[in-house]
Amino acid sequence: MASRSDNLPHRFARIYTAAITDVMDGLGLPRQTLPWAIRPLTADMRLAGYAFTARGRPYRGTARDRDATLRLFLKMLGAVPAGSVLVLAASDNVAAHFGELSAAWFRSRRVRGAVIDGSTRDAASIARLRFPTFVRYRTPQDSVGRWRVRDWGQPVTIGGVRVALGDVVVGDWDGVVVVPRRVAHEVLVRCEKLVGTENRVRAAVRRGMTPLDAYEKFGSF
Repeated sequence: MASRSDNLPHRFARIYTAAITDVMDGLGLPRQTLPWAIRPLTADMRLAGYAFTARGRPYRGTARDRDATLRLFLKMLGAVPAGSVLVLAASDNVAAHFGELSAAWFRSRRVRGAVIDGSTRDAASIARLRFPTFVRYRTPQDSVGRWRVRDWGQPVTIGGVRVALGDVVVGDWDGVVVVPRRVAHEVLVRCEKLVGTENRVRAAVRRGMTPLDAYEKFGSF
């Protein structure tokens, strides 16, 4: 993964996901947006950081297995480094794969967010913590006894989008996009240029320039 001393996540945090998808479309990367059902708990939640990937699966174990299952999940939480975004492919539609205590731990560790292709519980508490959490659904049902972590650090695929350790993940109210690490710097530079152009378009339109005239003048709309 990239060095945590760089400022790539901080710069991406200032870029909206629509600009990122436009730039990646231009680079021939049109399928980098996670499924629309993965949404932030509140409209103001934003995240940007390096992907820390994990996978899980439904699991029905014995009472003796419950402790081992929970310990494995807690070990995974402890492995997520500062500056990262947990990207969890839960492969499940029943249990909660995240919660308030997980969010509190991540905040204390300076983890930058969680993207769960699955569920959280304690949603109101996480919202009050203002920890950026994007999920597909919510349920009060605990994962212990219903689901278990399979592994972490390996590539995952969510809605046809491949996410690898160290890719850049950016999320806002529109959704979540994944920028492959190999093109992250190029995408960022192009995004910053595009945002500057769109700011000029925005100002021109507010002054009364027609959309077509603005497009012809600035090459963007």
